[in-house]
Amino acid sequence: MSGRVKDPSERDSVGKALRRTANPSHFSSLVRRGVQCYRERGGEALAREISYRVDLMTKGESWRFRADIPLRRELREQQKIIFPHMPLVSVVVPLYNTPERFFKEMVESVRVQSYQNWELVLVDASNDPKSKLGKLAAKYKDGRINYCRLAKNEGIAANTNVGLAEASGEFIALLDHDDVLSSNALYEVVRVINETGADFIYSDEIVLDASLKKLSEYHFKPDFSPDTLRGCNYITHLAVFSRELFQRAGGGERPEFDGAQDYDLILRLTEKANRVEHIPKVLYYWRGHAASTSSDMSAKPYAVAAGAGAVQAHLDRLGLDGKVVPIEGCPGAYRTQYKVCAPARVSVLIPNKDHVDDLKRCLAALYKNAGWKDLEVIVIENNSTDPATMEFYKAAARLPGLRFLKYSGPFNFSAINNAGAQFATGDYLLLLNNDVEIETPGFVQEMLSYAQRPDVGAVGAKLFYPDGTVQHAGVFIGLGGSAGHNHKGHPRDSAGDMYRLATTQNFCAVTGACLMVKKSLYQAVGGLDEKNFAVAYNDVDFCLKLRAKGYLNVMTPFATAVHHESKSRGDDTQCGGERQARYEAEKARFVEKYAALMERGDPYYNPHFTLLYENYGYK
Repeated sequence: MSGRVKDPSERDSVGKALRRTANPSHFSSLVRRGVQCYRERGGEALAREISYRVDLMTKGESWRFRADIPLRRELREQQKIIFPHMPLVSVVVPLYNTPERFFKEMVESVRVQSYQNWELVLVDASNDPKSKLGKLAAKYKDGRINYCRLAKNEGIAANTNVGLAEASGEFIALLDHDDVLSSNALYEVVRVINETGADFIYSDEIVLDASLKKLSEYHFKPDFSPDTLRGCNYITHLAVFSRELFQRAGGGERPEFDGAQDYDLILRLTEKANRVEHIPKVLYYWRGHAASTSSDMSAKPYAVAAGAGAVQAHLDRLGLDGKVVPIEGCPGAYRTQYKVCAPARVSVLIPNKDHVDDLKRCLAALYKNAGWKDLEVIVIENNSTDPATMEFYKAAARLPGLRFLKYSGPFNFSAINNAGAQFATGDYLLLLNNDVEIETPGFVQEMLSYAQRPDVGAVGAKLFYPDGTVQHAGVFIGLGGSAGHNHKGHPRDSAGDMYRLATTQNFCAVTGACLMVKKSLYQAVGGLDEKNFAVAYNDVDFCLKLRAKGYLNVMTPFATAVHHESKSRGDDTQCGGERQARYEAEKARFVEKYAALMERGDPYYNPHFTLLYENYGYK
């Protein structure tokens, strides 16, 4: 799995940091913030902030997840808390030739947990005759530590299964032998169990170097996203699950998926879970070294193949007809090529006013790359004045399945598409701007392969600006104070944060510039809101209405197009006058309507990321 450390544009050089600190106004600001920090959180928190600033000035970097690390007094307070339900949590660790330092650090990270009702199950399959792990475990003289020595190494899955069988806890946590837990990890998990009743819980994590001192990657994750999980094992660590769920999901890990045995288990567990909860805090430290998949999954190519097999088995269990293939250049990432299971007509709705060249390009690319025979194309004519437009309409009428609908009212994107939807005869609607140029062969079929699923609402594509940078790859609620685009401005070939540009993703919303949905669902939620969102935010509002009814919204990066955004109308946010006033009014209505969601935070984003920019920057 690929994470992201820092964009080069975010890096603050040592010299720049020193100059900023030397600036009197900046220094005064730091002092004020330091005083506020001391008053609110005490001396330890202030010392941590000072250390962070020193790291920035002397090293040019620092761990920005520091707010997730509890203070010592907070840990003491956690130790005193008695939850209504205090389950025993079994931490299962398969050992194999584990370096002694790694072993000690791993064990100590469990022993210092602020939640103390745990057991540590160590299953040692080391083939090193000089291994001292058994003696080291015995030195702890802690009855909560259960050390098992295996006669031979049967593989990671089989070895882990011995530990799972030995575990007696109501909940089970998996910990790799070279990793460590945050000291509040089990406390946070049990808190969530008590607050939500979840039977599967996972957290954010970071990857460090072998010394656990130098940062390599952040893994700041979305809430549970089934399509995202099929693209890569974004959950990984820390994962905790109930014993009852474990049994319901078929029990132990499967040796045929060695290298991706946890991925297979997580897929099976989430299929059967009553409730999955994500804790957006760093509770797990993943140690990267030469032999570790956290360092480079391509170091274990068998793990890539096993991961594809795990996802394929998952699809088969769910009755989803699809073929799983690894994504080239993205080890540990997968594409599912779903089969379209039933004949269906797709009606493409293209609002248009003049701009013949745009429309010509749009139609030419659509007919070339749609990859779907039963296609109805509806150009919705809205008050064109250029005689060339009408001439083109006459010439284009010969195109198969092309129809024209006249809409004479003032420009209202929602109303125009709603009129087109009523006119359409298809089972599916594809909303398509006239300035979108489809690139991918089989584009409509790819979109339809997701839209056909009964659990899916809207399906979006991956759109690029003409310069090749990302324009749209899903929408996050709250970005820029309302809604913004995932990875906007990133290079075309970027895989994104944790492969979020390379794999299919779940989002709260996708752009109406290119959006497919079942016609029945479009009608069920009342289409686009003509009254409140005539031009802006209608697509996001529409997707959120679908999500409120329990549907998943999906962005597939395997359907791509160039979006010559707003070329035909200009940018309402910058044009001034009546159009900009309308945009601001619609934005205000959107913010008011979805204030509660923005307060909670977009479930597919992460609170560690900034809401100020669309660049996946960190707070």
